[in-house]
Amino acid sequence: MNERPDGSTEPPPMHEAGVLWAPSAERIERSALRAYLDWLERRESLRFADHDALRDWSVADLDRFWTSIAEYFGVEFSTGPTRIRTADPMPFTRWFPGATLNWAQRVLSRGAGDDVALVCVHEGDQTPHEIGFAELRHSVGAFSTWLRRQGVGVGDRVVAYLPNTEHAVIAALASAAVGAVWSCCSPDFGTDGTVGRLAQLEPTVLIAVDGYHWNGRVVDRRDVVAQLRIDLPTVRHVITVPYVFPAPGADTAVRWDDVVNEPGELTFEQVEFSHPLWVLFTSGTTGSPKGLVHGHGGITLESLKWSGLYCGVRPGERMFTYTSTGWALWNMQLGALTQGAGIVLYEGSPSNPAGAVWQVAARTRADVMLLGAAVVTASMHSEAAALHDLDLSRIRQVMVSGSALGAEGYHWLMRTIGPEVRIDSTSGGTDIAGSFVGSNEYSPVRVGRIGGRLAGVDCAAWDDNGASVVGEVGELVVTAPMPSMPVHLWNDPDAARYLDTYFDMWPGVWRHGDWTTVHSDGSVEIHGRSDATLNRHGVRLGSSDFYDVLDGIAAVSESLVVGVDTAADGGYWLGIFVVPATGFDVTDTLRHQIADTLRERLSPRHVPDEIVAAPAIPHTLNGKKLEVPVKKLLAGRSLEQAINLASVDDPDVVRWYARFASERRAVWNRPAAPR
Repeated sequence: MNERPDGSTEPPPMHEAGVLWAPSAERIERSALRAYLDWLERRESLRFADHDALRDWSVADLDRFWTSIAEYFGVEFSTGPTRIRTADPMPFTRWFPGATLNWAQRVLSRGAGDDVALVCVHEGDQTPHEIGFAELRHSVGAFSTWLRRQGVGVGDRVVAYLPNTEHAVIAALASAAVGAVWSCCSPDFGTDGTVGRLAQLEPTVLIAVDGYHWNGRVVDRRDVVAQLRIDLPTVRHVITVPYVFPAPGADTAVRWDDVVNEPGELTFEQVEFSHPLWVLFTSGTTGSPKGLVHGHGGITLESLKWSGLYCGVRPGERMFTYTSTGWALWNMQLGALTQGAGIVLYEGSPSNPAGAVWQVAARTRADVMLLGAAVVTASMHSEAAALHDLDLSRIRQVMVSGSALGAEGYHWLMRTIGPEVRIDSTSGGTDIAGSFVGSNEYSPVRVGRIGGRLAGVDCAAWDDNGASVVGEVGELVVTAPMPSMPVHLWNDPDAARYLDTYFDMWPGVWRHGDWTTVHSDGSVEIHGRSDATLNRHGVRLGSSDFYDVLDGIAAVSESLVVGVDTAADGGYWLGIFVVPATGFDVTDTLRHQIADTLRERLSPRHVPDEIVAAPAIPHTLNGKKLEVPVKKLLAGRSLEQAINLASVDDPDVVRWYARFASERRAVWNRPAAPR
C-alpha cells in the first residue's frame, strides 16, 4: 500500500506489475475490515493503516487479538475464562479455559425475525424458497426440544446423511443447542464411505434423506439409508427426510415434519469452550478417515473473524457457497449467519443446466460467492453463452478455494461478473474449518496469487532445515496455535495420530502438507500437496503450476500431473493424464501443443515425459484430485495399499489407473537390452 501524509493508505496503482484489480479508497473506508480497525483504535488505542499492519500485530500478540475478536463481535460467555490460553504447546493448547458458551446461540443471535436466513434452491426448480430467522429459530427450537425428549444431550452424537438443504442447517444447530456432537455425510457418499466415517462416532441419532438431484436426474438413496440403519447399530432414533420421493407408508422412523412442526423451546446448553461441536472427516484416501473434532469456542471465533472481516457480510446480505455437506465449506458458510446475513443453499449440479450455479447467484441476489476453482474452470470452458444475460452485478466478492485458480480463471471472472468484483483465492482446510491465507479489502488482486496471510495465523514457508524462506518454495507451517485447530482427533486418546499427521517433521510446529511460496510483497502461492510434489532433476515443481497452464487449453477438459521415481533405472517419470474436452481427442497434435505451451509458459523442466489419454480424472468424494494415490500406484503400491475405494467418486476410474500403473512399471522394470 502507498502511505499518505496522514498515515492512511491508498491502493496500489493498477499499472503495478501483475495487478488485475485494486480496491478504491472509498471501498476500503466502507468495508467491514476498516470498521474493525477503527474500533481497535477507539477501544485499544491501536492504530493500523492497513491489513498488513493488523496481521503483524495479531501474530505478535495472539492473546490480545483473539480477545478483541470476541469483544468486537459481542461473544457472551455465560462463565468467563480464567485466562486466554494455556501454555501447552500445539496441539495441546487450550483457549479460554473455564469459559462456557454455545456456538448455536451465537449463530442465531443476530438476524431480525423477518430477515432472510436461508435461501433454498435445488436443481430442476431454481425458484428460491426463503426461510427467515424467526422461522429458523422456531425449527431449531422444535428439533432441539425433540432431541431432549429422546434423552439426547451433552456429548451424544447426532449424525446425518443429508444434502445441502435447510434440513442439515436446522439439525446441526439443534444438535449444538443441546450440546450433542454433529457430523454429516453427503448422500453422494456410498454405504461404505458413510459407514467408515459415521460408525466411528457410535451415534445415537441418524437423520437421512431419501435421495438428491444431480445432472438432471433424481438419485435414489433409500437402499443406502436402509443399510445405514443396519450398519450403525448404536442408532436409537432415525429421522427420515422425504425430499425427492413421496412420503413412505409404514415405517419405524420419525418423519422430519413431525419433528420441526411441533412446538418447542429454544434454549442452549452452556458448554466448555473446547467442548466438541462437530466432527469433520478427512478424505480417507489411504486409510480410515480421520475425525477432526472442533470445539464450540474455537469455531465461534474463527467463523466470526472470517465472515466478519474477510467475507465482510452484513445483515441483509447473502452469501452463496457452492458446496456439499461433505466439504468443510459447508460448515464455514454457517459463519455468515453469525453476522445476521443469509446463506444460499443450492442442491444439485453446478452445470445442469449450463451456468446453473451462476443462475442461482443471479436469482438469489448473492453478494458474496464461495466455490471451488474447478467449478470456475468448468464454467469458463463450457458455459460462457449461458451467462450472457445474467445480472451478476450485485456480487462484490468471489472467494475461490479447493485448488489454485488458473490465470485465465481470474480474467474470466472479471469479464463475466464485472470490473468491481474482488477475486479472493483462499486456502485453508477441513483441518481448521477455515483459511490460513486469502485476500482482504486492502490487498490488490494479482493473477495467480493469493492476497496474503490472514490475521491470527502465524504461518510461513519453511525449507527442509526449518528456516523461513521468502520468494522460495517451502512447506506451509503454522508456528503458533489457532483457536479452530482440532481439539483432538476422534478415537485418538494419546494424540498419537494427531501428532503424526501434523507434527511429524517439526515438534510443536503444524506442518500442513502444502508447498507454498510467500513473496516479498506479502502475496502467497500454494503449489499443491507436498507429498505429491514433483521433484525433477532436483527442482521442485508444483502441480498447480501445471494446472494453471493446462486449464487454459480449450481441448483439455481436465488433467492430472504425477511424478515418480523409477527405481529400476534410477530415473524419474513425469506424466500428465489428460481427459479431452468434448469434440477433441488426445492426438499427437494436442500432445505437442501441451508440451510447447508448458515449455513457453513455465520452463523446459515442466515438459512431461509422457502425455496419457485417460478416461477420467479420479477424485475424492469432496472433489479433490487423487494425485498421491496415483503416485503410489505408479511407485508399486497395490490398489488396496494406495487408496480406500470408498473415499473416491468412481472406483472404476481408479482401477483403470491401477492397470495403467502395472503396465508402466513392467516397462520400467524390463531389463535393458544387452549392448
